[in-house]
Amino acid sequence: MIEKASVRLGSPAGRTGDALDVALVVPLQGPAGIFGPSCECCAQLAAEEVNAESGVLGRELRLSLVDGGAPPEQVASEVDALISGGVVDAVAGWHISAVREVVAPRIDGRVPYVYTALYEGGERSPGVFLTGETPGRQLRPALRWFAGELGIRRWTIVGDDYVWPRSSARAAHRYLRELGGEVCDEMYVPLGTKDFGPVLARVAASDCEAVLMLLIGDDAVLFNRAFTAAGLDRDHIRFSSLIEENVLLATGPDNTRGLMTSAGYFEDLPTASGLDFAAAYGRRFGPRAPVLNSLGESCYEGVRMLIELLRRAKTVDVTRIQAAAEGLEYETPRGTVRIQDRHLEQRVFLAAADGLRWDVLQQLP
Repeated sequence: MIEKASVRLGSPAGRTGDALDVALVVPLQGPAGIFGPSCECCAQLAAEEVNAESGVLGRELRLSLVDGGAPPEQVASEVDALISGGVVDAVAGWHISAVREVVAPRIDGRVPYVYTALYEGGERSPGVFLTGETPGRQLRPALRWFAGELGIRRWTIVGDDYVWPRSSARAAHRYLRELGGEVCDEMYVPLGTKDFGPVLARVAASDCEAVLMLLIGDDAVLFNRAFTAAGLDRDHIRFSSLIEENVLLATGPDNTRGLMTSAGYFEDLPTASGLDFAAAYGRRFGPRAPVLNSLGESCYEGVRMLIELLRRAKTVDVTRIQAAAEGLEYETPRGTVRIQDRHLEQRVFLAAADGLRWDVLQQLP
């Protein structure tokens, strides 16, 4: 697997060979730690494919692991030390927005930074490129679908208390006003919350038809189990723009009734590019591999985006990479994608839980 990153003292450049070194920042602890193993495997698969293609800029691609589940300031300090020590040429990976908001200013455009998580939108820091879905492309059409297909317009929002849930909730308010809908109640809990009893009591009292879940990893698992135990799944739909196969498995088949999501990739996505990727992942890591999912796959996307940018710009210089990025188009497991304004333009799909798998219903307009 990928080696843990460290600053190599005693070498002015911090290098052990002629490689292009990338800090892979993914969560190994905390509520998001459930995503870490699949993120690591998908990034590793991308790196191995790149090296089988003779690398990038004539150099081998090498990943160094940074725990993105640590406190944000700790993650930022480690990334800063790796860059300042000349240990890495780029940064990539999935981690929550609270980490990105601290890491991006510390990188300060010195190296390219590919952020792979779906997020709240609006990131404009120099040298940052983004592969993830944003509310306008993921949440807005989903809420429109619920209103048009199911007549659902009354929502309660439950989120973890940090920037992505709160910003996404503000967007949801705007989108629901467009649809003649409303937010019946809105609640935020600390990351790592174990007891959702008070939250569920408010959901039951809110007269909502559905719950917008903006919870991360283990928090979403515990919420889903408690939601069913309280009997709320009988009369309420749950929708989350951040819930995938790992969370579905941990939630358990008895707790997924009425649970829906949207994403740019699913393990069971019935497209040629998606099926090919799933097959390659299975061949490389075997039947006991971490379950394939959109968040893990995003790290594959992040490595591929970085490589395509470097190949087009023919340099690791951030200014020249940014100048070359606009309109770059290439093929990935998500199909044909295109970089626009440093974000990845891509298809997004709506899916409903069917026991322990996602039934992909349709592509969202």
